[in-house]
Amino acid sequence: MPTTTLARRSFPAGSSALPPVVLLHGFAADSDEDFVATGWPDALVAAGRSVEVVDLPGHGRSAAVSGAAATTAGVVKALSGVVAELDAGGGVDVVGYSLGARLAWELPAATGRVRRLVLGGLSPFEPFAAVDVAAVARAAGGADASADAPAGPPADPLVGMMAAMVAAPGRDTSSLLALMAGLGSQPFDPAAGGPAVPTLVAAGVDDVMTTGLEAVAAALPDAVFVRVPGDHRGALDSAEFRDAAIRFLT
Repeated sequence: MPTTTLARRSFPAGSSALPPVVLLHGFAADSDEDFVATGWPDALVAAGRSVEVVDLPGHGRSAAVSGAAATTAGVVKALSGVVAELDAGGGVDVVGYSLGARLAWELPAATGRVRRLVLGGLSPFEPFAAVDVAAVARAAGGADASADAPAGPPADPLVGMMAAMVAAPGRDTSSLLALMAGLGSQPFDPAAGGPAVPTLVAAGVDDVMTTGLEAVAAALPDAVFVRVPGDHRGALDSAEFRDAAIRFLT
């Protein structure tokens, strides 16, 4: 299956007996925006952990993505390659947020190299499976846009929201549209099984995207569920989430 090149930045912590921590950001964002700017690497390094922040395919400094490489299986394969490179024999710890959490969910089984896992802002359903990607492309003015498309904002507010995300300045619109289609074609299904490693599942108290997540966490064999302040974005920025993750990984 085709893979894609993933950009990474390293934040070393000197000598440490604990494995490195991999940070995976959300959709239509990047590692700098979600993690570096919010102080995650600095806090982890201060706790004695080396950190690797990764840009997902078609995001940030990573290469564009399309076709099979934009499916769930394709992205997980690319991330598995990063995990394999970083594993020096003791595995790695992974923190994923939103889309990063949905992909991190797959990594323990895909790699056998994940020691502990933190999943924040995870939706217990597949949001992209319900999105009309062609309509998003039209609304965003992407390659699939039709000259016959009606003028004005789309009638579906979800389409409008997604179009604004993928067409925002600095975003790779074509890659993001490809990922929406590819991820939606292989939707997230927590009932099909989940990570068997120790897992911290976190959700913002005002995050409607995570409704029902506590039941998903309860079905995992070794998981702890916590609520932290904030909505979908605010939970990621909260000191409470960051501190809980660091304590759990340590």
